[in-house]
Order: sequence, then C-alpha cells, then structure tokens
Amino acid sequence: MAVTQSRDNRTLIAGADLSAAQFTFVKLDAAAKAVACADGDAAFGVLEVPAASGKAVTVTVSGKVMVKCGGTVTVGGPVGIDAAGKAVNAASTDAIVGTAYEAGVNGQLIAIEIALAGDIQA
Repeated sequence: MAVTQSRDNRTLIAGADLSAAQFTFVKLDAAAKAVACADGDAAFGVLEVPAASGKAVTVTVSGKVMVKCGGTVTVGGPVGIDAAGKAVNAASTDAIVGTAYEAGVNGQLIAIEIALAGDIQA
C-alpha cells in the first residue's frame, strides 16, 4: 500500500501547467520553476500539490513518497522516469531517482524512497 513518510517538502512556482501532474516527477527550469520531467531526467522531486502555471506547488525532495507508475516497477529496484514524468524501472542510462518499496504497473500509485543524487546505472 502506497503511503508517505518522513518527507521533506519545498514550495515552488509552477513553470508550466502541472494541475494534472500529481505524484509525478518534476525538475527545475532555467528560472528555478517546477516543470515536468521527461524520459531519463534527473528530478528535483515529486509533485505533491499540483497547480496551474504561475501558481505555488509543493514538491517532496526526500523521504518515502507516492509516485504514479508509467510502466512496470519492480519492488526493491531502481526507479527511473518515463517521458510523462512517471516512475518506471530505471534503464541503464537513466538517472536513478529512488528505490521502489512495492511493485507497480502503468497508472498505479506506489511508494518509493527518493534518492535524488542523479546516479546513472553502470
């Protein structure tokens, strides 16, 4: 069961419309605003409280957090990001953004431990 625990949050301004992007990964744009991540990106965090462009959003940057799956995620495995900013099993060239606490499939919410050092798999 996906739950959150011991989270560290930041409030940012949305650099694009993120109103439908709850529980997906975001990064910072050149103006330090939150925008959606793309395939293989390193993330700033997970969008907890979404909003329209120019409005305040809440982003979790550490801890156990819920994420939306964009494909298969294996329990205990390294998590990467797909083209829609959703969690997937990390590919060999992806930045690893966390470790999965549970298995998931497309559209499912699962819990991960965020690890945002941007490690690339060997």
